[in-house]
Amino acid sequence: MDALTLLHQRSSMGKLVDPAPSPKQLEAIYQAALRAPDHKELRPWRFIEFSGEGRERLGELFAEAEFQEDPHVGDAALDAARKKPLRAPMIIAVIAKVTPDIPKVPKIEQVISAGCAAHGILLATHALGFGAMWRSGKYAFDPVVRKGLRLEDDDEVVAFIYLGTLGGRHKPVPEHNVGDFLERWD
Repeated sequence: MDALTLLHQRSSMGKLVDPAPSPKQLEAIYQAALRAPDHKELRPWRFIEFSGEGRERLGELFAEAEFQEDPHVGDAALDAARKKPLRAPMIIAVIAKVTPDIPKVPKIEQVISAGCAAHGILLATHALGFGAMWRSGKYAFDPVVRKGLRLEDDDEVVAFIYLGTLGGRHKPVPEHNVGDFLERWD
């Protein structure tokens, strides 16, 4: 697949099944992520890979976050939280590992760099014939989840990227009119 085709055709895949990428394929995926723009070569990224029972541990962390938010939460909501990481055979949490107080590289730039690394994961996953879905939601900002993932005060969860083999119908990628998003100053 050439680069422009990849960029034009990549889309989120909601239904993902086994198998996940192999260790060799994951190496290629992470190498793509590590090519993200990186001012001052800070490498402001950290990746946490969840597979097998690791997904269940992440689900327990999500359930604990629900319980801490509302100690009267029902069992159904706790079970739903536990099952969220089981929607794909693998999840990669992309963390912005922020170095505070760097002149010329503010926190926002480091977080965006980690976002570019996450996008590299999505593109490489698609190029290898797998599917992926970028998810964030409330758990990315929850203090229980942040503590469980051992985040420092300035760190941010940028994405939970769900990876696997496409398990359903691939929806067509919509065409967009570039003029709707573009302003030119000639």
